[in-house]
Amino acid sequence: MTIHQKTENAGELFWFNGTLATIRLSAKAGVDNISVIEHLMPYGASPPLHIHRNEDEVFHILDGVMRFNVAGKDIIAHAGQTVMAPKGIVHSFRVESTSGARCLTVTTGSDFEQMVRQASMPAPAAKMPPHEEPTPEMIAALTETCARNGIDIVGAPLS
Repeated sequence: MTIHQKTENAGELFWFNGTLATIRLSAKAGVDNISVIEHLMPYGASPPLHIHRNEDEVFHILDGVMRFNVAGKDIIAHAGQTVMAPKGIVHSFRVESTSGARCLTVTTGSDFEQMVRQASMPAPAAKMPPHEEPTPEMIAALTETCARNGIDIVGAPLS
């Protein structure tokens, strides 16, 4: 049996799409390829509308309030609640709490984790990256990286 205990700043730290992503459990750790990534996100953070071709995406909110749009339906989730975006279904979210939000993203398979690794830069510390407006080149690079990893960008972030 392998026990993975959370300790302060345990995990691989990445600056990903304006957020801090910490890989708490890599898909490589077990035969079922379960990945757990913690995200620390500022107010207003929202990925583009997208579809995962190969894996469900489960969000467990640790702190804050997030508005999800799954298959065109808005869902407001608070700390302690869990939301699932099934594979093949269009979805996104937006951080609604002014203090930001923190959630765990759980997937089976390695597509999402690999995309995060490829679209990120290692974070020098467990803190948010400096704010940067995405350029057309950054958006194109994210779209391409997602496509290589079974994720299709199909729309803009939520506003």
